[in-house]
Amino acid sequence: MNELSAAAGVPKSTILYYLGQGLLPEPRKTSPNMAYYDPACVERVQYIQQMQQQHRLTLAEIKKCLDDRDRGTELGIYLELSEEVLGPGRPNRLLDTQAFCRETGLSPDQLKELQQARLMLPLKEDRFDAQDVSMGRMYLGALHFGIRARYLSYYADLGEKIVDQEMALRNRMTGRIPYQQDAATTAQMVKNARMCRAYIIDRLFQQRVAAMKDLKEEPAPEMSRSQPI
Repeated sequence: MNELSAAAGVPKSTILYYLGQGLLPEPRKTSPNMAYYDPACVERVQYIQQMQQQHRLTLAEIKKCLDDRDRGTELGIYLELSEEVLGPGRPNRLLDTQAFCRETGLSPDQLKELQQARLMLPLKEDRFDAQDVSMGRMYLGALHFGIRARYLSYYADLGEKIVDQEMALRNRMTGRIPYQQDAATTAQMVKNARMCRAYIIDRLFQQRVAAMKDLKEEPAPEMSRSQPI
C-alpha cells in the first residue's frame, strides 16, 4: 500500500476508497497486514485522477469507462460526451467566492441574490469557472441598470422545464440501447438541444420585434406586487 501510494502520488485513503468503489482490483493478501498490488494499479490510479480532473467524470462514469476499457472498448465516445456537456477536457481555474467577487465586481450580497434566483449556477459549490465570471460581469451591468435578480428568475424556471423535457426525451430514445451507443446518441442530442434553444428563442424574439411598429408600441407589463422595486 505504501509503495502504491508513493508511486501513484495519492494518499492511502484514496486507494482504499477506489478499492471500495470497485475501481481497482483487489490485492493479493499474504497476511492480515500485508497485501501486494498489481503494478498496473499505478497507471490505473493516475488514469482515474486524469479522468476526474481533465474530463470531470464521476467515479461511477469512470468505473464504466474502466470496465469497457478492460473489455477493449474505445473510450473516445465517453470523452466526447463529457466535453460536449461540460466543456473542453482541460483543467479550469476555479475561484472561491472572495476571488469571484473581486473578478466580477459583484458584492457578496449581489452574488447571494443571483444564486437565490438560480441565475448563478456554478458546477461546484462556491467554486466559479470562467463562464461563471463572464455571466457575473454581465449581471453586474444589469444590476447597475436597475434590474433585480428576481426579475430574471423566469430564465431558471423555464430553463428547468426545458431541461426536464430534454432529459425525458433522451431517456425515451436511449433507454434500451447499449451504453456506448447511449453515450454517442446523448452527445449528438446535446448538440441538437443547444442549437434548438438558441434558434427558437432568438427567432421568437426576432419575430416579435419585427412585428412591432416602434419600440414603444407595447406598454411594459406591470410588476407583480410580490416583486416590488
